[in-house]
Amino acid sequence: MTTTLMHSFKRQLMPLSAVRKNWVSKPKVRRYRMLDQALKGKPVRRIVIKVGTHVITNKDNRIVGKILARLVEQIAYLYEQGISSVLVSSGSVIAGKEVMSRGLKATDKITRRQVFSAIGQPRMMRHYYNLFQDHGIRCAQVLATKRDFDLGKHRDNMVNCYEGLLAEGVIPIANEDDAVSLSMSTFTDNDELASLVAELVNADMLILLTDIDGLYDGHPEDPNSRLIPHFTVDDPVEQYIRKTNKGEAEGRGGMESKLRVAKQTARLNIPTFIANGKKDNIITDIVFGVPTGTLITL
Repeated sequence: MTTTLMHSFKRQLMPLSAVRKNWVSKPKVRRYRMLDQALKGKPVRRIVIKVGTHVITNKDNRIVGKILARLVEQIAYLYEQGISSVLVSSGSVIAGKEVMSRGLKATDKITRRQVFSAIGQPRMMRHYYNLFQDHGIRCAQVLATKRDFDLGKHRDNMVNCYEGLLAEGVIPIANEDDAVSLSMSTFTDNDELASLVAELVNADMLILLTDIDGLYDGHPEDPNSRLIPHFTVDDPVEQYIRKTNKGEAEGRGGMESKLRVAKQTARLNIPTFIANGKKDNIITDIVFGVPTGTLITL
């Protein structure tokens, strides 16, 4: 990473509690100016955050409310600083399976996923609605199929929807409409969806949250492996990927997907981070330049 680019994302390290105190005590316009100075580069005003299934679930594949609450708190904090977020959230299939895992009659894999998703979507939105409401913030669900991003009326309609919500101060929560998506034209996973949304809304940054700290030069559990803090779209880091097997209700993405999507998004001049969503203050740390995770740039 070039020195100039690194500087554009760094600032003096400061605990989030101290940062909050400083923001609260300053007039709003002054706070915006402080934020621009802190980032020492292009102001970050709009970000897309993708939250993977493993971030918001425990070892028993149950949704963990406290993790959702911490993520929402950070998005709400950024909202108060004039930074708009679009949240791309996994978890609907897991949420549906929590309800229907024992009584489901369907054996077809696609049908089971459709049923789980259709039942789980309102459960996830209920979680998010209540959590954002606690911060006085409104949220909205935006379900999409892959064709909605094709050039033409479908895409124009998506742009209009997102811009309308963001203009009203509403947090869009995006997910694939699994219940009606055709199997031959579904998104690869929510990482791909997040990248398409980031391009659609002209985001200043994409954050892909997973359950590991970023991309390593070996297996993450190998003590000799090291975290790669930054690479560019031309760096051949694919050699470090280790494939894993996933269960029926687990997310479809993995590090291979995140790497592909991160490079694809970075080529659009949208800096992309892969980071551990279970870490405290991970979103605000990234936005305010605290070194964490793996950054992918042009």
